[in-house]
Amino acid sequence: MEWWIWLVAGIALMLGELLTPGGFYLIFFGVGALVTGVAAALGLEGLTAQAILFLAISTGALLAFRRPLLSRLRKGQPAQHDELTGEVALPMGEIGVEAIGQAELRGTVWSARNVGSRPILRGERCLVKRVDGLTIYLRPEE
Repeated sequence: MEWWIWLVAGIALMLGELLTPGGFYLIFFGVGALVTGVAAALGLEGLTAQAILFLAISTGALLAFRRPLLSRLRKGQPAQHDELTGEVALPMGEIGVEAIGQAELRGTVWSARNVGSRPILRGERCLVKRVDGLTIYLRPEE
């Protein structure tokens, strides 16, 4: 494969990253294609060798650098579900103390843990105390 095709593909992948919302994947494949293009220009021959280099660089960079870069870029931004704290949720069934059930919040069914001191009844208004992943922590509204 011609070396310049790798370079064009790398630039296209990097530009594609700018046009996609927040995935942060294509840039690593763009870097892999650019590195492969430079290696091909310096004498790396054979499509198989170039493909192996491309895949190794791309996946290695993705696994090594994506998470640290995302955490650095998102540092200082509020968590996505912070605005749900203090909202009212309605349990879809009885939830015992420290038990997990389901509750409806803003039209969506969530896993819900009762952090109150008494069981929560079905349909009882509860306050969201915190959100952890896809689980809301509820306390009965007093």
